[in-house]
Parts: sequence; C-alpha cells; structure tokens
Amino acid sequence: MPNAVPDARRTLPRPLTGRVALTAALAGALVVPAAVAAADTGAPAPAPAVDAAGSGTLPVRGLDLDALTIPELQERMDGGQLRAVELVRAYLDRIAAVDGELGAVLAVNPHALEEAAASDRVRGGHGARSALEGIPVLLKDNVDTADLPTTVGSRAMLGSAPDDATITRRLREAGAIVIGKANLWEWANFRGTTSTSGWSGVGGQTANPYVLDRNPCGSSSGSAAGVAASLAQVSIGTETDGSIVCPAGSTGIVGHKPTLGLVSRDGIAPISAEQDTAGPMARHAVDAALLLEVVAGQDDADAATAEIPEDLSGDLADLDADALDGARIGVWTLTAEQAEAVDDGTEAVFANAVKAVEAAGATPVPLELAYQAEIGAGEFPALLAEFERDLDAYLAATPGEHPEDLAGLIAFNEQDPVELAYFGQELLEQAQAATVPEEDPAIRATREEIRRLARAAIDEALAQGPGHENDLDAVMALTNTPGWVTRYEHLDGVGDAFVYASSTPAAVAGYPNVTVPAGFAGPQEALPVGVNFIGTRWDDADVLDLAYSFETEVDARRAPGYLPTVGD
Repeated sequence: MPNAVPDARRTLPRPLTGRVALTAALAGALVVPAAVAAADTGAPAPAPAVDAAGSGTLPVRGLDLDALTIPELQERMDGGQLRAVELVRAYLDRIAAVDGELGAVLAVNPHALEEAAASDRVRGGHGARSALEGIPVLLKDNVDTADLPTTVGSRAMLGSAPDDATITRRLREAGAIVIGKANLWEWANFRGTTSTSGWSGVGGQTANPYVLDRNPCGSSSGSAAGVAASLAQVSIGTETDGSIVCPAGSTGIVGHKPTLGLVSRDGIAPISAEQDTAGPMARHAVDAALLLEVVAGQDDADAATAEIPEDLSGDLADLDADALDGARIGVWTLTAEQAEAVDDGTEAVFANAVKAVEAAGATPVPLELAYQAEIGAGEFPALLAEFERDLDAYLAATPGEHPEDLAGLIAFNEQDPVELAYFGQELLEQAQAATVPEEDPAIRATREEIRRLARAAIDEALAQGPGHENDLDAVMALTNTPGWVTRYEHLDGVGDAFVYASSTPAAVAGYPNVTVPAGFAGPQEALPVGVNFIGTRWDDADVLDLAYSFETEVDARRAPGYLPTVGD
C-alpha cells in the first residue's frame, strides 16, 4: 500500500500512542489521541521525553525497586516497613514518569490503589495469602481482565468486555495487584509478514529501555520492557515461539516459557492451542518462580492442564543456587551459517557464559539439535491453519463489541486509518485462506510430526551415552542477539532485522525454556544478551534451578540506561 505516514515521523520511537484511546473507550467514547490524529492528517505528533526519573530507579522509603526481589518486599511488608499502597503508588508514579517514552504499559488499572489498600487490610487481619500479596503485576494485553478490555493490541478489540482469565483470577485470589495491561506486538506477531516487533494499533511502539531507538523483540514486548524499566515487579507474557524468551533476553530480564499445559490458557487470545502458553517475566529468577507457582495448576477450562504431575507445582519456587555444581549441560553450538550472522560481541557473551557454567561446577557438552530444518518447514503451515480455528473460537466466546471472526477482523483493518499504516496483514489473509486442521488431515499430520521431531531433538540430546550418568540436565543456548533499530515497512521499506533465535525446539515440543541475562553486546556494549536453559517435559523446576544458579554465578543484569541511540 502507499506510504500513509509522513517522513517527518521517522524519528519517533513510538509512532502511534493508544493509551488515551483505550482510556476514553472505557469511559464509553473513543477519542482519537494526538499521535493517531497526526497519522490521519499528516501532522507530526509530539515525542515525549524521559525525564530524570527515567535514568535510574525510583526509591520507596530508600528502597531500590530495580534490585528488590519479591521475598525482600514481603519481608518489609510483613514487618510494617512498607505497605502495598506505597509500593503500588511508587510503581504508578514511575509509569507516569517513564512510560511516555517506553510505551510498555498500554493501560493502567484505575482501581490499583484500592486493591492495594484491600491487600494491606488482608495482611493486617489474616496475613498474606501468598508470596504475591500486594505485588504489582503487568498482564500482556492478550490476557483477559474483567475491568479492562483485552485488545490484543488491535483497535478492533477496544469494545471487548471479557471476564477474568483463569490466571488473572488466580493472581487476584493470591493478593497480587494487576497494575495494568502491557503493550504487545499486535495479535502476538501473527498479522504481517514484514511487521515490526512491539507495535500495536492501540499501544503504539514499545521501545527497548536500554537504547530507546532499539527494538525490545516481541510479542511480549511491553511485558518485558515494563519489568526491565521497573514499571511493575513482575509481568505475564505469552509465547507461541520465542515471544517470552526473545523479549526477555533483549531487555535483560528472566523469562520462563513453561511446559505446555502447566499454565491455563483459558481467557487468553490465541495463535494456536498446539503451542501457546503464558509464563512469568521478572528481573530476578526467584520472582519468576514465585509468579509461576501462583498461576500454574490444573484448570477444567484447559484440558492440557489435566496432565500436570501432582507433585510439580509445589517445587517451582524452591530454587537451588548450586544447581550447576555437578550438572552436565549440553551447549547448543552455533552452526557456521549462524556464526556468520551473529556478531562477535554476542558470540563472546555466549562463550563467557559457557565458561561461567564450567566455573560453577558444571560440565559443558557441545552439541547441535537434530531435525531443525524439518521442524522449521512444518511449523508455519501448521500455525497458519490453526490460527483461524482458535481465534474464531476465542472471539465467539468473548463478550463485547468486536469482529465476530477472522474475516471480520480483516475487514475492520482495511477500513481503519491506523491499523495498516505501518505494515500489512498478510498473515491474517493467508490464515483466512488456509484450511483448518479439522478439515485437512495433512495439517494434522504435519503438527503431529513436527511435535514428535521437536521432542526427539531435545530428548535425544539430553540422553547421552549408555547410562544415566551420561545424561544431560539441560540444553543451554544463546537466546538473542542485540536489539535492532526499530523500523517500519511503510516508512523505511523494511521491518524487523531479526537475526537469530533458539526458541523453536522447545516451543514446538511444548517443553520448558527459561532465559536469564548473560551480558551485553552491540554498539557500546549497551544491549542485553541472554542465555536459555531448555529441559524435557515438566522439567520446569529443574530449568528454573539452573537459571537461578547461573544468575547467582554471573550476576550479569544491570538497570537500563535509556540511551536515545547508539547508532546503527
């Protein structure tokens, strides 16, 4: 389509801002915000600036939000040195001070302080309900909430009126405070073939808090950037393939893609039930584990959760800082082609991470995972066919004013002045043309085969030699390369400059994958790089242990610097 947005907008890290539109929609009237009006009329929109509060962390009674863990916060709240109301207010103040430039928070919960006050009363009268009592949590805006629309980033969904998702309800029952909804790559990166990570029609562009013109990766971009910038203590992201671990790695936080079925998908807008899962994102491994422990568990509304082992969820937050000592870790080495694409600084971070694993007492075993070409060739056709089936079911079950099905969504976008301004909707159109799996035995067979191969790739790698003593405890891989400069197809002629990922085997297999900060690379060594630990089915507690042990050994994370740019 022709360029719908003037060149003067090229310098804006967040081309369209949607929070004003969403707030107005909640009040019953859609008011077009200044940035959206600029896209319609051709006038440039003002770019907000990060003030001094954006250069560091916001203290609460002298406490550093960036460094504090949930157990440390609970100790202070139990001891009367801190109240949930103070903690939530501090995070809300930080959102107001910093998020204008980041674009991580799509909507703020207007009742957050009331809910925090209620949490303080519960703690004072009966004690904390869980380790998340009074803890502010961001939810990716494809997770249903009864008090806010679930837009999935799409202006077509501003009128949605869902009930709480199962995991939302569990968070509330545990005493957590849903502080707001996080921006995301619209429709979880299943809309355009040359789309831009972290952009949505409702929320605009999410920036990387380390370097503001760099991309945070997607689709859980707001969940990752929001936690990295201390706009919430923890967040919920979702992943079909890479959408938790890539943004977590790119923004220097911990992200855990659980075993498929460990966390209920009820009330979460889908790409495919064959791969989708929600999972925790946090600055600290212990916080990710505590969040996972609350949201994990069986749910009658999601049949996949019926297979959870009875003893699994209770072990998730009992972390072992010495888990690497004596472990055997398979190191997924880069192929020659990958090594050519990955920059030298990132390769050095990964090499140093392997040395750190060895220094912690582990034995690294180089390996490559088999069947990757076959898995990659089958994944996209399967997802394309499954998307329409699962999205149509979600839309049919979601109350409110919005398109009834995928065809209606495509038609809405064609008429909307914003949705197609930066890139197209080719994937929606291809999914509409695809045959759903129930009507195509070949697609069902493809799904079964790529799942079998993905599980075999991991399980065969872990089973080394004739005896159990030769087995590996996990596969370790490079999570990401440094965030790329954010660009748009209809402005710059290109979208994402994506280089490398290791997420596909665990994603297609439905196996756990957790990433943890490992160092910095890119220009001025300003951008985070992570490493991830992949296990077999239901190995979530074990890979969390390894991530925590690595975090303890390396301590690679540092607070973001909000640099405007470091160049190309």
